[in-house]
Amino acid sequence: MPSRINIQSFFDEATNTVSYVLWESEKNQAVIIDPVLDYDHSSGKFSTTSADLLLAFLHDHQLSLHWILETHAHADHLSSAHYLKLKTGAPIAIGEHIREVQRLFRPVFNLDDVSLDGSEFDRLLKDGERIPLGETFIEVLHTPGHTPACVSYYVDGNLFVGDTLFMPDYGTARADFPGGSAETLYTSIQRLLAFPDETIIHLCHDYKAPGRQEHCWTTTVAEQRAHNIHVHEGITKEHFVTTRNARDAKLPAPQLLLPSIQVNIKAGQLPPAESNGVRYLKIPIRSRADE
Repeated sequence: MPSRINIQSFFDEATNTVSYVLWESEKNQAVIIDPVLDYDHSSGKFSTTSADLLLAFLHDHQLSLHWILETHAHADHLSSAHYLKLKTGAPIAIGEHIREVQRLFRPVFNLDDVSLDGSEFDRLLKDGERIPLGETFIEVLHTPGHTPACVSYYVDGNLFVGDTLFMPDYGTARADFPGGSAETLYTSIQRLLAFPDETIIHLCHDYKAPGRQEHCWTTTVAEQRAHNIHVHEGITKEHFVTTRNARDAKLPAPQLLLPSIQVNIKAGQLPPAESNGVRYLKIPIRSRADE
């Protein structure tokens, strides 16, 4: 039976991030998953170029945006969810465990304006919830490990997995952020890989594994089971946890970690302008003696 869901991907090379527009043909209803706000860390300048491409696509295809969905509070790019909401009126949704992520990071940045109850988002999604899209539904799967709040979205033979998995030749997400857990990540991955072999997996990132010349962000459950370098069939939880933790210990922090987190736990809202009309992001400073 042909799929009623159409999928268009948008790759942001600056952050290696993939955003998606999904729409149902009969009703012209659309959702956006993981939109990017362009941000230059060296200058502090942001733009809406990537988000405007999504809006132009919606306009050109006469699509009505019904939801903006986040898979988690990203640590490697700023979200344009708030900008898209202002432009379209579409509500923003994320997994309900975003409240835990807010509790972890509000004291890091001393952000008194972070709610701790997730109220910056319009809807907090529970595991198993279904979001209508035309005549079909998007199912919410709680898939923590990379962060406590990670969710994946399943619709009509397609899984949108955020950072939980990468292409088979690149492996899996890191699990060393606050609230992350390699053990939990392994369990979440097994849940995803229990879907039928032909299920298409759509990734949030691709970094081109050594030796691969092209970016790729679509794979299948069968390919992941057979070839994922970190978690293919036969890899035990104990082995995965040991190797994942060892790899994470050597990874540098993402370049946009600090600006991304403080914006994304607020649904993509930038800090308010201060008395001089300028917005400021915070950079916590520590000495090595504090570690």
